[in-house]
Amino acid sequence: MEPTTAPAKPRFSPAAQAEIKRLLAHYPDDRKKSTLLPVLHIAQAEFGGWVSPEVQDLVAETLGLRPIEVYEVSTFYTMFNLKPVGKHVLEICRTGPCMLRGSDELTAHLERITGAKVGETSPDGNFTLKEVECLAACGFAPVVQVREKYYESLDTVENVQAMLNELHGLVHRPILPWEETGLPTSLQKQHN
Repeated sequence: MEPTTAPAKPRFSPAAQAEIKRLLAHYPDDRKKSTLLPVLHIAQAEFGGWVSPEVQDLVAETLGLRPIEVYEVSTFYTMFNLKPVGKHVLEICRTGPCMLRGSDELTAHLERITGAKVGETSPDGNFTLKEVECLAACGFAPVVQVREKYYESLDTVENVQAMLNELHGLVHRPILPWEETGLPTSLQKQHN
């Protein structure tokens, strides 16, 4: 019988650790939980766009929380991905104004052209489709959010294709605020 090796426990990069330390400095020691949302964002960016149970445990350990406190938050907010995702997560608004302006048709169109259903990743690994609640851009419906950017007025085939062309053209994801000196080491390997 061959010995098995446990997978390496996830660790934050030095850049992420420095950003977490900076965030924690804003709160008293008994209020570390106040940094949970930004630390989950850091974790998601650091570990491939999703927060596995092991990564959530790392966040809990880092903040001195019980794991369940992290799980409750990460499962509540749609902005946290609980399984691996594609290079670009297309968050499609599905609330009233977007539905009235064609978000159902947009979703069906994106499913056809990406080959992924809502909740799935396209076969080429480029796109994950996700329905979300109101993105607060009702005047420009239907709307899709990809990271920090909104793609608005996606009620024509041309506008949808322009969005996808732009996303296909991105070499890597945008630099995040705590990464001013470049991508963390873990992501440099993925994107070079």
